[in-house]
This record gives sequence, structure tokens and C-alpha cells, in this order.
Amino acid sequence: MLVILGFAMILVFMTLIMTKRLSPILALILVPTIFGLFAGAGLGIGEMVMDAIASMSSTAALLLFAIIYFGIMIDVGLFDKLVEFILRIAGNDPVKVVLGTALLTGAVSLDGDGSTTFIVVTAAMLPIYQRLEMSPVVLTCVAGLINGTLNIVPWGGPTARASSALQIDANEIFAPMVPSLAAGLLVCLLFAYLLGLSERRRLAKNGVTWVTDRGSNRRRDLVGAVAGAGAGTAAGDPTTTSGHGDGQTGAASANDGTAAEARPTSADDATGSAGSGLANTALDPNRATLRPKLFWFNLGLTLAVMVLLIIDILPLPYLFMIGTVIALMVNFPKMKDQQEELASHATAIISVVAMVMAAGVLTGIMSGTGMVDAMAEWLVEVIPTSMGPYMAVITGLLSIPMTFFMSNDAFYFGILPVLAETASHFGISAADMARASITGQPVHMQSPLVPAILLLVSLSGVELGDHHKKVLWRALIVALVMLAVGVAVGVIGIG
Repeated sequence: MLVILGFAMILVFMTLIMTKRLSPILALILVPTIFGLFAGAGLGIGEMVMDAIASMSSTAALLLFAIIYFGIMIDVGLFDKLVEFILRIAGNDPVKVVLGTALLTGAVSLDGDGSTTFIVVTAAMLPIYQRLEMSPVVLTCVAGLINGTLNIVPWGGPTARASSALQIDANEIFAPMVPSLAAGLLVCLLFAYLLGLSERRRLAKNGVTWVTDRGSNRRRDLVGAVAGAGAGTAAGDPTTTSGHGDGQTGAASANDGTAAEARPTSADDATGSAGSGLANTALDPNRATLRPKLFWFNLGLTLAVMVLLIIDILPLPYLFMIGTVIALMVNFPKMKDQQEELASHATAIISVVAMVMAAGVLTGIMSGTGMVDAMAEWLVEVIPTSMGPYMAVITGLLSIPMTFFMSNDAFYFGILPVLAETASHFGISAADMARASITGQPVHMQSPLVPAILLLVSLSGVELGDHHKKVLWRALIVALVMLAVGVAVGVIGIG
């Protein structure tokens, strides 16, 4: 009966989440409560839930202060210099522009918020893509790959969910996965480089070239009918954005009949034009929270936090608490400014922390009623003994399609605990299972169930189908590389 109730609860939970009948927070609380009562939990259900919530307090604290910290760094302008640097060195070379897109995405992705990352990247880079008549699908592909790969940081969604679901420390999951993360990012950068080369060749083939004089990029030449037809359009590969995309950036479209006149005559012009598209975004050059005189301090503080995170000499929640306090005191010495800065990030904080607390209901009831144990015992019976030692690898492979077709909430709170309990019978630790489960994130981030990716393609004026054609097979390769490296270095074990 517990096995039937357990799988039925997971099915109902996933259905409600995927059909958007209930928000994840409501489903995490309501569904397990109902099924827990059917399982005979009675009044003891409250103690089950509170025990689980207590074990998740450190994860909630980590998410809370990490979101605040990186939000502050974006607000005060830490990443603005990086944007300026990218635009300055990229000039009009498609390869440099695409690599710059990858680097910018990687830097801003550290805040763990995909929506913020994509807003910043499209605001900074889309005007450059339009002026060079590069395909915005390349922008969405590279940004999606990098952000999906970095989505495994401890304060990001999947690692926090795996930590909550299996009740283990987030850094125990993440720190050993650094080699896998590095390998995944290297593959992403290789794809970015190859995409840049492809864009360079495509533009040259269609007659779009740039004349170089004494190291300065000058106005490009249009050959044949390219100017009149909307230069750079390749079959099946859109190169310009829609009117909606133009409205988001304030930049001229490549096929609006004014392309030749709108093109920059130098790299400096390109940088200046792009800058004007940042108004009313997270990189607005006139925002009141900028602290240019404190750039080096904020950079040093962030590097120090990153180093301490990797060497793991302080608990991550406490580390970000300290970093947040220092960042607030130095950048916003007045109490009123501190309160306003904290309030500006309240929406993101509340939704994430509430989700972690609600997860305690699901994990507490599943564990307290014995559902997880019963389901694991059943799976042990049906899984061939020869496959048992490979449960971590199997979980990594399953995470690729399952997190694409269902939400992270459904996978990490509904399925991972069962797989982990099953794997424990074959000598595979919960930490190994958690690490394997996050390797599918490069593919997950491309899912239409992820609001952030819908925002990215919308701002870029790209069809989701066109984005998927370019990104999915590349994301699959990145995920498999991360899983293979994790197995090779021994952090995703074989029983």
C-alpha cells in the first residue's frame, strides 16, 4: 500500500506541477499532506514535517544570502566593467562577439538567477549581434548552454533541491563536481568558438564583410543584393530579430531598410551604441546604485568569497552572510539605503526560500511514513542486480530527459529520493546520487517548462524551435561530458 501511495503521490505532484494546476510551493505542501494522512500519519505528520524543515534551514540560509550578495554586486556595477571590456575587445569580429557572450553569461550566471542573466546578456549583446547582422539564435544557444552548465552552483536551483531532498550539505555535492563543471564550461566555450567561426563564414558567404584600416573597424561593405534582402539571412537560421526584440533593446533591425546607415564605423561606435540599449535594465548606466569608486573592493570581495567557497573552510551560508554584510556596509553605509537594497531583492528571495521550506513537507512525509523505504525496496526487487552498482550513472542519464520534460521540483523532490534510497542498497552514497542528478542541467535549462529560457528567446526575437535545433544536441554533449568526468574522477561512484 505504501508503494502505491508513494508512486501515486509523485504522479499527482508531477501532474499538478507540469499542467500548472498548482504552483510548486502549493503542490509541495498540499499533495504530501493529503497522501500522508491516507498513509496513516495522523497527528504525527507535524513532527515529520518540522524535522525535515529543520534539516533544510542551512540550504534556505544559503539561498537567501547568496541571492542578496550577487544582486548587490550587479546593482553596484561589478559586472559593468566586464561588459565594457567585452564590447571593447570584440569589435566587429563574430568569433570575439560570441566568446564575449559566453564570458558575460558565465559571470552574470553566478547569481543563480537565469532570468536576470538573460536580461543582462540580451541587453548588452543583442545590439551588437544586430549591427553585425549575426544570428540571434547563436546568442540564445551560447547563453543557454553556459547558464545551464553553471546552474549546478550551490545556491542554484538543482543543487539546492538535491541538497534539500537528500538532506545533505550543498557544498558536499558541489565542491567535488568542480572538475566536471570546468570540463562542461570548456566544451561550451569550444562550441561558442565554433559557432563564431560559422557566423564569420556565413556572413562572408552572403557578402557581408568589414573593411579594416589601421586596426580600426570601419563601415562594412554590402555585396550584390545582400543589402536589399536583409543581409546575412541563412536558410532555416534567422539572423535578425523581430519588432518585439527591437523594442526590448532600442536597436535598429538588420533588415529595416536602414541597415547600411545604422552600422557603426568603429569598434568604439559599436560600444557606444550598445550602451544606449542598456537603459532601464540591470545594467542601466545611470542607475542610482552604481558604485564605480568601489569596483576594486567589490571585485576583491567577490574573489575572496569564491576562493573561500572552493576551499570550504567556512559553512557556505555563514560565508555569504559575512559577504553580504560587508557588501552592504561598504556600498550602502546609510541604513535607509541598506533597507532599500534588501527590499529590491525581496521577491526573488521569498519565492526561493518558501520553496525550500515547502519541500520539507514532501521529504518529511515521504520519509516519516515509510513511503521512500517501501518504494526503494520495491525498486531493488525489480532492478536487475547486475545494474544496481551503476545506479548513479543511470540516475545521471535519466536526469537528462526527465528534467527536460518535467520541472526540477518534480524530479528532485519526487524521483531522486527514491533512486537514492535504492542506490544505498548497492553501496552508493546519497552524495554520489545527488552529484549525478545535477549533470542533466545543461539540457534542463532549454526546456519550455523553464520560464527563463522563454524570456531569453522572447527578448532575442527567436523562435523556440530554432533555438532547440541549435542548442539541444550541444547541451546533450555537455551533460554527458560532465557525467563522464564525474565518473572518471571518482565523485560519481560505481558500487
